Amino acid sequence: MQSMRSRRKVAPGSVESGDSGEKQEQLLLSSAICNGDDLGPFVRKAFASGRPETLVHHLRHFSRSKESEIEEVCKAHYQDFILAVDDLRSLLSDVDSLKSSLYDSNSRLQSVSGPLLSSLDSFVEAQNISNNVDSALQSVSLCIKLMELCSRANHHLSNGSFYMALKCLDSIENDFQDKTPSTTLKRMLESKIPEIRSHIERKISKEFGDWLVEIRVVSRNLGQLAIGQASASRQREEDLRIKQRQAEEQSRLSLRDCVYALEEDYDDEGGLGGDENDGYNYGNNGLLGFDLTPLYRAYHIHQTLGLEDRFKQYYFENRKLQLTSDFQVSSMTPFLESHQTFFAQIAGFFIVEDRILRTGGGLISKMEVENLWETAVSKMCAVLEDQFSRMQTANHLLLIKDYVSLLVVTLRRYGYAVGALLDVLRKHRDKYHELLLSDCRMQIAEALAADKFEQMLMKKEYEYSMNVLSFQIQTSDIIPAFPYVAPFSSTAPDCCRIVRSFIEDSVSFMSYGGHLDFYDVAMQVAANMAVLERACDFFFRHAAQLSGIPLRMAERGRRQFPLNKARDAAEEMLSGMLKTKVDGFMTLIENVNWMTDEPSQGGNEYVNEVLIYLETLVSTAQQILPPQVLKRVLQDVLSHISEKIVDTLLGDFVKRFNVNAIIGIDVDIRLLESFADNLAPFFSEGDANQLKNALVELRQLINLLLSSHPENFLNLVIRERNYNALDYRKVVTISEKLRDPSDRLFGTFGSRGVKQSSKKKSLDALIKRLRDMS
Repeated sequence: MQSMRSRRKVAPGSVESGDSGEKQEQLLLSSAICNGDDLGPFVRKAFASGRPETLVHHLRHFSRSKESEIEEVCKAHYQDFILAVDDLRSLLSDVDSLKSSLYDSNSRLQSVSGPLLSSLDSFVEAQNISNNVDSALQSVSLCIKLMELCSRANHHLSNGSFYMALKCLDSIENDFQDKTPSTTLKRMLESKIPEIRSHIERKISKEFGDWLVEIRVVSRNLGQLAIGQASASRQREEDLRIKQRQAEEQSRLSLRDCVYALEEDYDDEGGLGGDENDGYNYGNNGLLGFDLTPLYRAYHIHQTLGLEDRFKQYYFENRKLQLTSDFQVSSMTPFLESHQTFFAQIAGFFIVEDRILRTGGGLISKMEVENLWETAVSKMCAVLEDQFSRMQTANHLLLIKDYVSLLVVTLRRYGYAVGALLDVLRKHRDKYHELLLSDCRMQIAEALAADKFEQMLMKKEYEYSMNVLSFQIQTSDIIPAFPYVAPFSSTAPDCCRIVRSFIEDSVSFMSYGGHLDFYDVAMQVAANMAVLERACDFFFRHAAQLSGIPLRMAERGRRQFPLNKARDAAEEMLSGMLKTKVDGFMTLIENVNWMTDEPSQGGNEYVNEVLIYLETLVSTAQQILPPQVLKRVLQDVLSHISEKIVDTLLGDFVKRFNVNAIIGIDVDIRLLESFADNLAPFFSEGDANQLKNALVELRQLINLLLSSHPENFLNLVIRERNYNALDYRKVVTISEKLRDPSDRLFGTFGSRGVKQSSKKKSLDALIKRLRDMS
């Protein structure tokens, strides 16, 4: 093994050219040995040349040369070597002492650690046992929890709490199934959990099927109730209109006497089925048991089972099948008897679907409901077309139309498009009137055939009221003595009854059908009345001429226009419709700033909307209505506008107002008066003035509020001339709301030192005097 000690490299000495080759080889050999080179070449060369003795000689010479060097090195390091040996001997003594100490320590350690090691072995064994026991306890605890969950799942299943049972199964699968140490339990869970889920799905599907059967009956009852409520609401509206007409008539008869009436307040009937936020029982209605809980429960369970989309499709298909079966019209029962059930069933179906759409959490989409509704509308229109084409009795057609119009009102509240149904009703309007006219002709022919052409004898007052007063054909306001012999035969009141019935049935068919061009119809009826009134003049003269009676003698016994009541009813109906429309625009009066800093220059928003509507109406009405009829209708509407503005100032909505606001109302009145003046070419000058006089109460009130001397109201002469349409009690209430600039909020800061105006003082004095009068 080559020594790791580095060796000194010795370069070969230089020789003179005269040295022998032997000397040269000796130097080369010495250099190789000093450098640690391989001596093989030298050995081979010596044997090859046959002179190995020379090589040996050279090696001995090199050895002798190095002995002196070794001796010198030994002499140099001898003292250090002696010291190192002494140190080693001292170290050996210390090592012996350490060895003895270590032996003693080891002996003591062995004696002490022996019991400890024995205890450690016992501890390790006990720890292993403890770990085994802990593992067993954990396994037992896991199994106990698993058994508790299984028991709880069984309990929920037995009680029908399927959602809670499914939650238990999910917990078992996620938290216990893979961790269960018992292979028997694991196999049991793997087989039973799918079976339980299938069982729950079957049970909930059965409940849903029972609900589908039940909801059909509920839908029919629900539809009947909803349509019944629409009918009751319509009747209440009609009663209110009658009361309003009576109140307006009384107000026109006595401007000084205020007519007060309590407004009837009804609960909103726009929807059935309880509150939308009532938890799980969405749509639970106490009257009909309108309970969607089984449906939502089934939907929720299928969501939990991961079968949501499948249930949605299943629900939609079943409901579609139910709707298709609802379309079936029995050929064994006349449609007149079954139409209410037919339409009520469909109405209830879509009321239920509307509630499910709004509260079902995506169970059915709006598009799906609209598709169902389009199918239903198409089928209902086809049924109505078929049934109307077969009917030959006007009354039958009217009964079905009334119920369809109630269906339209009911379903329109839920946002369904009902235009197609209205189109069907509109399409058969002419047929209805043909049938109605046919019935009237037959009734009139029967009345004429039964008439003995003898003066009618009435023995009781109720007969007189029924045959004379009800048609306003009396010759005097004084009730005659009974028995009373009328100047006409029984044909006259019989024909009046027939005509009145015709008008009522005609209006009834055209009413509540989505308006059905009702403005045009009402205007046309009013125009027809005016034409018939002129025709009656011709009939009267023609009958006199044919009878050979001089006209001057016939004029003495001439009666009033027999259709006065029908004419007045047509005009009143048209006027009422226009006022209802105007009321919609008058609600914009709520936007008026009653404490404005600048008066309105171009009129308030509400009056501009009203004028646009009236100008559009007049442009059409001029082509249909006679001038006098149009004048009476517009006069009634303008009077209604005046009353609405006065009532607004009088009511609680306006707490206070200033002069600028009154100036704005004055501009509104001027615009309305200008509208009346612009109708002068169509009416006479007197008629145009009568239209302006319809605003007299409002005009006089504004003039008083803007007057510099409001105390003149106390002067009877001035009051009769300028303020004769005003009720002093209204004047007091409205005047108290007028605020002077000095009465503004924070007026002591913004207008410090401003004194109350003389006008305000005069108005306060007027209020005080009027209060004293009352």
